Amino acid sequence: MARHGWRLAADCALCYLLFKRFEVVRHACRIPRSMNERPARVSPSPPADAPELELLRLLEAHPEYSQRQMSSALGVSLGKAHYLLRALLDKGWVKAQNFNRSEHKSRYLYVLTPSGVHQRLKLTHSFLARKEREYDQLQAQIAALRAELAARTALNSEAGP
Repeated sequence: MARHGWRLAADCALCYLLFKRFEVVRHACRIPRSMNERPARVSPSPPADAPELELLRLLEAHPEYSQRQMSSALGVSLGKAHYLLRALLDKGWVKAQNFNRSEHKSRYLYVLTPSGVHQRLKLTHSFLARKEREYDQLQAQIAALRAELAARTALNSEAGP
């Protein structure tokens, strides 16, 4: 077989794949030259329905939580918690009820409506399907990286010291 550099011609396909992967990594690690250049996004942003699902789960477990407690449990600002809760109230997924025997009459009990329970189940189903797809993609990527590592190790051992 004809030699191509220090590799055999049969290894050219592997060389090409390794080169392409290196180019992708090199491009991802590139430092922008100006403020107008934006680095490529490494991970996708979380879906828009993720905070709503978290809040629906939280309200189902703790309907007595105040907005301040909700914000600290979700790890968001008080304004964001209020905005999310308002959206759920406007959609009719959550109903606010006053505590009957509470000393603080301004305290509310946030209860999921039947449509809120249905929506929580629907969001949970789509969230789980999305995470399973991501898991499958990660497994495929890990398998490809292991194969690449094994191929590289084999090439290095053939080349010798």
